[in-house]
Amino acid sequence: MTSSMIPALVLFAAMYVCLLILSDQRWIVSLVTAALFVALGILPLAAAPGAVNWNVLMMLAGTMVTVELFIQSKMPILMAEKLLRIVPNVQWAVVVLSLFSGLISAFVDNVATVLMVAPVGLAVSKHLKINPVPVIISIAVSSNLQGAATLVGDTTSILLGSYAGMSFNDFFWFLNRPGIFFAVEAGALMTVPVLLWIFRREREKITPTGGTRVEDPVPGILLLATVLGLIVASQFPEKPALTNGIICCAMAVIGCVLSLLRRKGSAADALKALDYKTLLLLSGLFLVIEGITRAGVIDAVAELFVKLGGGSRLALYVLIVGVSVALSAFIDNIPYVATMLPVVTSIAQRMGIDPYLFQFGLLIGATLGGNITPVGASANIAGIGILQKEGYTVSTGDFMRIGIPFTLIAAVTGALVVWLCYA
Repeated sequence: MTSSMIPALVLFAAMYVCLLILSDQRWIVSLVTAALFVALGILPLAAAPGAVNWNVLMMLAGTMVTVELFIQSKMPILMAEKLLRIVPNVQWAVVVLSLFSGLISAFVDNVATVLMVAPVGLAVSKHLKINPVPVIISIAVSSNLQGAATLVGDTTSILLGSYAGMSFNDFFWFLNRPGIFFAVEAGALMTVPVLLWIFRREREKITPTGGTRVEDPVPGILLLATVLGLIVASQFPEKPALTNGIICCAMAVIGCVLSLLRRKGSAADALKALDYKTLLLLSGLFLVIEGITRAGVIDAVAELFVKLGGGSRLALYVLIVGVSVALSAFIDNIPYVATMLPVVTSIAQRMGIDPYLFQFGLLIGATLGGNITPVGASANIAGIGILQKEGYTVSTGDFMRIGIPFTLIAAVTGALVVWLCYA
């Protein structure tokens, strides 16, 4: 045990408690804790700039802006309207909207996805005079699920990709095996019967709606260009460290400049969508994690997990997935994944195996666990906020009636696929 382990552990535990209590000031908590790590000498000041993952921050910032321009263009609403024309009734409309939400969230932030798709679900519910609460909940939990499918789908995916050195392509095909994308999609497909059962009584026919016109096709092109740019960059393993971040930021800048020149959409609103609080939260977390790593906390936690698992690969895998699902139901999965990635990697190193099995299991559990409760993920909070603005009350029971079966079937399926591919 190093001399700095106890103070590092105390600071880290205090930070997590404050993150739970002060949800609106999480970024301040993170930065203050990081400053204390530096002030106490646990993390040398000279090491601080190198501890921050600038590539992750740049990817997030660029994607946030491009996605906001994409929302302004009304392209997602038009796509949803076209999908609703091919469904026979409300039951299948909910399934299609949920799968569409998941598909969008594989490339767009989960909260932004809910903000795009939920109004369509709300409009359909009002038109047919049915309760919109379960419809919006289904859209929210589906968006959470598929955020882990690609490198740009969610902050946790970006964290994993950067930490494990994974490219955009690696999420689809990795080490000559199916990537985590297929595990996530398998889980998504298994939720279809769950949704069909939950909405089994909603058999009203859908009257086609339409009229939405795309304001500007450029943001959609730029979002596609971002994905294609990341795919191309994936072909060059020796590329500069900030390549992915530069690609995402460059597309955002182009979008804002074109918006100003063509007076299409609002570049100012797009820049307001830049969630600086999340960026600052992550910056502080990177410093704190580097500090607890240097203090030996990560190795100590990994050793504890190995003891609990009895040295069994299967037991440890189930433990990692299970704990991740349980904790992510109540705490934000961004700091959790950022903290646990070094832990599960250390566990794998102690067992002398590749870390990818445990890393993928961590992402599956942490991403899906947020679907159990209304406060487990930001997308859930966004969906409930939309309903509350319309005068609807959402109880914890209402949410968990959909969230629990959805989470269990998707998590078990996804974890099983990962195990079969990487065990």
